[in-house]
Amino acid sequence: MPTTPLPLTPFEAMLAIDAAEAAGARHRKGELHGNAASLLRKMIITGALPPGERLNERELCERLKVSRTPVREAIRTLTQEGLLNSLPNRSPMVAPLDAAHTSALIEVVATIEGLAGELAARRVSDAEIAELGILHYTMLKHHARDELPGYFEANKAFHRRIVEYAHNPVLLRVWDLLALQVDRARYASNLWPTRWQKATTEHAGILDLLTDRDAEGVAASMRQHVRNGLSLVVASLERGNGPGKAGDDKHRVLTF
Repeated sequence: MPTTPLPLTPFEAMLAIDAAEAAGARHRKGELHGNAASLLRKMIITGALPPGERLNERELCERLKVSRTPVREAIRTLTQEGLLNSLPNRSPMVAPLDAAHTSALIEVVATIEGLAGELAARRVSDAEIAELGILHYTMLKHHARDELPGYFEANKAFHRRIVEYAHNPVLLRVWDLLALQVDRARYASNLWPTRWQKATTEHAGILDLLTDRDAEGVAASMRQHVRNGLSLVVASLERGNGPGKAGDDKHRVLTF
């Protein structure tokens, strides 16, 4: 027969309450840090905090509506991710977009996504292609409404799904490691309306090739798609004017 648990003594009850409160505090602290890091990351990726800008903790606290502790932890996290540069006794600075580094990214990411597309074409299911179709439709909807932040989120999901559908966990892990660095350049590539329009056409072509299970075609299209977008960013950086400055079509940022 099941035994009835003995009631807690007052001392045991007090310890249980203290433990629950401590666990709740840790959860809230982690949640605040995660939210602050996520918002700060988006501000950097979208250009709301442009490359080279110094961060003011007090202003960030007001902007993110959190205390200094989660802001400092978020800054530490984004410094480890390479999005911020921090030096002793200096305010952290948004890391610049570098032409040489972005060129190196193109070589690696084009190869990774090309391989992912080739493998996905051989292994993708009809249901997975349907999900990619929904993401493509979502991108078209955001493009029609000139909603770059929403488009960017769907675009990132579209690319990641293709890597997922390659069903190679090592490939996915490498892609995820590079994602934060690629995000800044990939977002910037859509600041030119002509490139943004072209990207939607390229996505449609990739989806058609995946539907036909054309492994070689998907691989070539994915590689060229990466080069087409990020090479535009490199060219702008080499001219000495980052995306959105003089000579560019338009500059959109996500504000908070």
